[in-house]
Amino acid sequence: MKKALSIFLVAMLAVIVFAGCTPSQDTTTEPAAQEEKQTETPATEEPMAEKMTIKFAVQADNTDALQTIVNKFNASNEKYIVEPVVFTNDSGNMHDLLLTSLSSKSGEYDVISMDVVWAGEFAAAGYLEPMDSFIRDSGWKPTDFNAGSMASGKYKGKNYVLPYFSDLGFLYYRKDIITPEDENMLIAGNYSHTDLLKMAEKYAGEMGTKVGMVYQSKQYEGLTVNVNEFTINWTEIQSGLEMMKSFTDSDAIPANILTYTEGETHNAFLNGETVFARNWPYMNGMAASGDFSIGVDQVGYAPLPGGGTVGGWILGMNANSKNMDGAKEFIAFIAGPEGQKINATVGGYLPGFNALLEDTEVLEANALLTNPGFAKALSTTIARPVAANYSEVSDAIQINSHKYLSGNLSLEEATAAIEEALK
Repeated sequence: MKKALSIFLVAMLAVIVFAGCTPSQDTTTEPAAQEEKQTETPATEEPMAEKMTIKFAVQADNTDALQTIVNKFNASNEKYIVEPVVFTNDSGNMHDLLLTSLSSKSGEYDVISMDVVWAGEFAAAGYLEPMDSFIRDSGWKPTDFNAGSMASGKYKGKNYVLPYFSDLGFLYYRKDIITPEDENMLIAGNYSHTDLLKMAEKYAGEMGTKVGMVYQSKQYEGLTVNVNEFTINWTEIQSGLEMMKSFTDSDAIPANILTYTEGETHNAFLNGETVFARNWPYMNGMAASGDFSIGVDQVGYAPLPGGGTVGGWILGMNANSKNMDGAKEFIAFIAGPEGQKINATVGGYLPGFNALLEDTEVLEANALLTNPGFAKALSTTIARPVAANYSEVSDAIQINSHKYLSGNLSLEEATAAIEEALK
């Protein structure tokens, strides 16, 4: 009995020991399963990389072009997202706010839009990143873009900008008044300011007009623009001022021309008071509105003798941006053919990328571009002085030009003062 009991106990002990020493299926496979889950989870549940933000300082846009550009870029770019910081259309206010930020070496804006006259100031202060290598790396040349816009952002031999949208001065004329011969000469640009004054005197008074020619000659920025054009981009300062005085003193020019801004100019032309007018593209939209006695069917367009001063806005990169690669990628989009085409077709702006001047969709959206006289004007734009102290330079030009044109300063004194300012 004792022997049987002993055998039973030994057998039970063996079972217990075997059971304790042999792991269950669960305990052998569960850690492996957990390890497998841990290695698979990151691949299936890892969140998408967050896009880096590009801050774009830009003036308000009354069209849908800006938002369309931003939406298209954000939807197509896997790495960056653009966030526009929209300023009011008060360019002076925007200039001051940008200057405050840039002068503190802040990187709060990566890409900035600028009035064409700011680039020299910002570049001289070191606020803008040079673009020459970027332009080359993008497969472009400076000549692929609007000449006047590029000239506005070229400082000490380096390019600091690309065009956002262009604006320019050109000649409007009453095509229902002038002869076909004179019209062909104007459209081709084969005429001088002397020729223009002769035509103004020749046609003044016809079909109810009062004068032959109007332009901007009040002491303000518009006078700097017109002196730029009369002096053929500052290459003929004395003779250009002398020619401008001939216009001022002519009976074919309003006696109060020295008070004329854009407003007086478009009123005179659209109300049928003048045969010729120097102005910006906006006046054509007014002619097309049907609200004035002169409509677009009576209007022709031509380049100015020495080229029309470029206006509009340009794009630069903040030299202190912390996201320079993103800034370059957005600049390439907005200044390149895709962004510029959106600006032209959605916003009605003049494209700064020259190849688009032959794009069918762009031409259909911008009737002005199909006009040979305007196309010629667009290809002959000139820039205002590119200077670190542009406002001081412009003030000197305005003051001395106006004094000379009003008979309060000699030609020699005015010329010397302007040449000194341009240094």
